[in-house]
Amino acid sequence: MPQKRAGALGVHSIDHFGLQVPDLAKARDFYETFGLDVRNTAEGLELYTFGNDHCWGRIVEGPVKQLRYISFGIYAEDEDALLARLDANGVERIDALDKTPGNGSWFAGFDDMPLNIVVGDKCSPDAKTQFTVQSSKAGESGAVFNSKAPQTRPRNLSHFAIYTTDVIAATDWYEKNLGLRLSDGSGPVVAFLHGPHGSDHHLLALVGSTHRGMHHSSWDVGSIQEVGLGSAQMMRAGYKEGWGVGRHVLGGNYFYYARDPWGSYAEFSADIDYIPADCEWPAAQHAPEDSFYLWGPDVPPELVSNLEPGAPE
Repeated sequence: MPQKRAGALGVHSIDHFGLQVPDLAKARDFYETFGLDVRNTAEGLELYTFGNDHCWGRIVEGPVKQLRYISFGIYAEDEDALLARLDANGVERIDALDKTPGNGSWFAGFDDMPLNIVVGDKCSPDAKTQFTVQSSKAGESGAVFNSKAPQTRPRNLSHFAIYTTDVIAATDWYEKNLGLRLSDGSGPVVAFLHGPHGSDHHLLALVGSTHRGMHHSSWDVGSIQEVGLGSAQMMRAGYKEGWGVGRHVLGGNYFYYARDPWGSYAEFSADIDYIPADCEWPAAQHAPEDSFYLWGPDVPPELVSNLEPGAPE
């Protein structure tokens, strides 16, 4: 059953995200190679995971790559109170963006990021997702031949990471307005926020930059083997730029980041920490060396390059 934290007013999920890219064919190829079910619509593309009818992302065509908006899901019984709080806090209401479903309520978020608040089923996990360690018994072969290796197919969207002009102020904004809670952070560099009604260690990650934008979408898989196979399927298809395989410190998940054609990333993530609705997570600020990764290859310099338009002149 979906979780709900007693007395907490806040969003329960990232319902979906909206992107604009200059080439839908390239977007289709990237996300299909990544293992998603990419579907055509009258407006562009929609991103699904196989076996799940929930739409996790909507992509339209435009002159440049840009994060258009984030849509957050709420429980029906919380809608009036949450919208009243946003109004009382002076958050500006805006018109629905074009080429979107148009439902729910629209606001200008921190950095004027368009945000959509919509009543919907909870699509964030209600328990720690299943993680398997694959091994072979003595006397049995553990070989998986390349010719028969399965495609890694993510199970669900785990979290979404965005660039922001002020990590600390943005954290305060999302806490006061959407009810998200700080899990862990590293001062002005990065912050990880979880949902009050049960979610992975972070539902939303905030990364410091000169302007807003998309850093990465993160997708849950079931083993470190799938993370590794996912990295191989991307590189063999020509998407050779990325980072990993490694393991994060905060969140504890195994990862591989594949770089898309426009400089953002899609992450294969396995075994991330889970924060139940009734858990008081010991939020803390950490030194940079204790906030990024435990092991893995050196970080490529472009990993935190915000290539979306909007940088100061």
